[in-house]
Amino acid sequence: MNKHLSQLIEIANLDKEIDSFEPRIKEAKKELSAIEDEEAKLNNTAEELNATSRDISLSIQKNENHLEDLSLKLEEIANKTKLIKTEKESKALSLEEELAKEQITFANEEITRLNGILENKKEALKELENTIKTLKETQKEVAQKVEVEVQKVKDAQKEVFTQKEALVGKMDQKIISFYEKIRKWAKNTSVVPVTRQACGGCFIRLNDKIYSDVIRSDDILTCPHCGRILYNQTEN
Repeated sequence: MNKHLSQLIEIANLDKEIDSFEPRIKEAKKELSAIEDEEAKLNNTAEELNATSRDISLSIQKNENHLEDLSLKLEEIANKTKLIKTEKESKALSLEEELAKEQITFANEEITRLNGILENKKEALKELENTIKTLKETQKEVAQKVEVEVQKVKDAQKEVFTQKEALVGKMDQKIISFYEKIRKWAKNTSVVPVTRQACGGCFIRLNDKIYSDVIRSDDILTCPHCGRILYNQTEN
């Protein structure tokens, strides 16, 4: 086999291996990413609970303020009652007093109801904070494990890069440039074997002459259909 073609096959295989490292790093980080996503969701839920609790507290305060206003109103009605001169005035004040007392009852009931909800929200938030705390501890353990795994992959990646750099240094730079142009669009299918008289990249059948040239020629040949570099698989 042509020396340059043999080198192209070797460098193409190294590029495939180099490209395989990123998915391996991503896979190593998969568990950690899942924990981080879960923590983000729990933090969002905690923020929502805090926001809801603030709204409830505000509603409680408004009802308490309303109670103070109603208490002042009852005092005012009591003072007016001392000055009543007619039955009509008496009925009007009685009606006003009754309405104020109903509003006081409703406000007290609403405060009780809202306090109950607020307490439930606080309990839910406390449980959520405990869950987040436990998750953070797990995250720390997983992060340490992932760091070791990722470093191993990066060390292996560096070794392959070194092999590629050494090989590129020995090769004809025009051939390397030619290969890189094809790799820009063909990626890891830049150099492909001929299988059953068909291009291993586009899978289109080669005519007999081209097929014969690939088998016998010492030149670097490309597929007439897609432009990928071809080689005879039985020789590799």
